[in-house]
Formats: sequence, C-alpha cells, structure tokens
Amino acid sequence: MRKVLALAAAASLAGCATMPAPSRGARPAVVPGAMQFLYGSAEAAALSEQAYNALVDNVRLRVAEPRPSESAILLPANGAPVAVPCGDKPFAAVFDMDETAVLNLGYEYNDAASGAAFDAGRWARWESGGADKVAAVPGATAAFAALRTMGVTPIINTNRNAAAAKETADALARAGLGSFVHGETLFLKGDADGKSAKDGRRRAIAARWCVLALGGDQIGDFSDALEGTPAARRAAASWAPYAARWGRSWFILPNPVYGTGLGSGWDDTFPADKRWTDMQGAK
Repeated sequence: MRKVLALAAAASLAGCATMPAPSRGARPAVVPGAMQFLYGSAEAAALSEQAYNALVDNVRLRVAEPRPSESAILLPANGAPVAVPCGDKPFAAVFDMDETAVLNLGYEYNDAASGAAFDAGRWARWESGGADKVAAVPGATAAFAALRTMGVTPIINTNRNAAAAKETADALARAGLGSFVHGETLFLKGDADGKSAKDGRRRAIAARWCVLALGGDQIGDFSDALEGTPAARRAAASWAPYAARWGRSWFILPNPVYGTGLGSGWDDTFPADKRWTDMQGAK
C-alpha cells in the first residue's frame, strides 16, 4: 500500500512541476517525469537489478559462512537499535511489496491519466481488482527464485489491507514471484500489532525466522526509527548503526513517484551554504 497518504497526491506529479494538472478524464500529453523514470527507463530497471543482484550475492555469502548469529532486523531496545538473535531459526529475506517486489502499472496509469488526488477507496479497489495489472520489479523474479534455491524463504511485509489478502497473494503469483500465505509468508497492515508501522510485524517475523536481508523502497521498510521529518530521516540513514547495513543486509530500490522519499522543502534539499547564483546570467 502507498506508505504516506499525505504525500501521495503531490507525488503522482513528482518530477513535472511545470506541467499543469490535467482535467478529470483528459489524459495529459506527457507522462509525469518521475513515472517515466521508475516505470519506463532503463536506468530504473538497472538500479533495481543492481539492488537485487547485490542482495542475492550477500545472502549467498551469509548462507555459506558459519551460521549468522544476528538477524538483519533491528529493533529498539533502551533507545538504541539492536539486532534480533538468529538462533537456529530457518533463513528468510523480507521485502516490501509495492514498487519493491511489484510495479503497480495499472494503478499508476490511472493516477497519471486521470489527474485524481489520492483516494483510499480507489486504492482499496485497486488492491482487490488489479492483480493482473502489476509486473515484477526488474530483478525480483530471479532473486526470489535464487533465494528459494538457497533455502531462504522470501517474505512480504506490506501495508496493503488484510481485507485483500487473497488478491494480494494472487498479484504476487501473477507477477511470477511465487506463492505467499497470509500470516506465514505474507504480512499485511495491522498484522501482529494492529499498526501500519512495520516494526511490530518485523518483530513477529524475527521471532520465527533468521532474516538475512531486507528490501524496500521506503525508509520505513527497514526500521520505524528512521521515520520523521525529511531532514531527520536523511540524517538517520547515515547514522552508524544504519549506514553500515546499506548494501550489506539492507537493500533499497528506487521510487521517485510517492512516499517518504518526497516532501523535503528548499531548506532541507539545498543547505544555505551550498546555494549558487549565476550573477552573470541574472543580469
């Protein structure tokens, strides 16, 4: 499910601020720039393949080495992030669904073509009726197959609604990602603790599995402690306990279309001491 509803309406037009919002029912002449990149570009496909290749390679190394003692899942303990012990639990890798495992091509087409603001009812209708209008993120199908061959179970942890559990599993299967069972290898919004934040579900997963890798497109797919203002999220991502995990046990995929990656203002995006003015061009 889309992770930050307050940003979703603006996010659908990310990358094309100069293009006026289309009238309802009139498809714009140009696809929004962020959607061109994520759903249409070789560069986004390459980034996704790169992330999945790195994830599989790192998991393969961890499986071949002496048994890992710690999970890739970090949970708060006394104000600090602590890795969950693995013990003798079976191996797994945990992934977000939307724009991490599948691309919501049907929904995003409707979003771009209609110019409609985000609506929870429309998203719910998509969850229950769009299973045949998704595609696997580049690299995901091969990665999930490789993980299963290694004895590592892919698990989906998504904020899609539990009411559409069957349709969600169907969408994953239609995308070629295999079979997922609600409550076992598919965790949905509200599972475990009734919340949309994911640490409760990650805690439940880590109690049953030794998680070797996390994959997502939003910072909250890795730890709830990374949520906050854009400036706080950016700083936290480079804090030592988290920075050391990127590309090793945490793997993030591109998503310039919606979510917590959007929303920073001028001051967050461009520090005052790094701004340049072309004085000659201004004359």
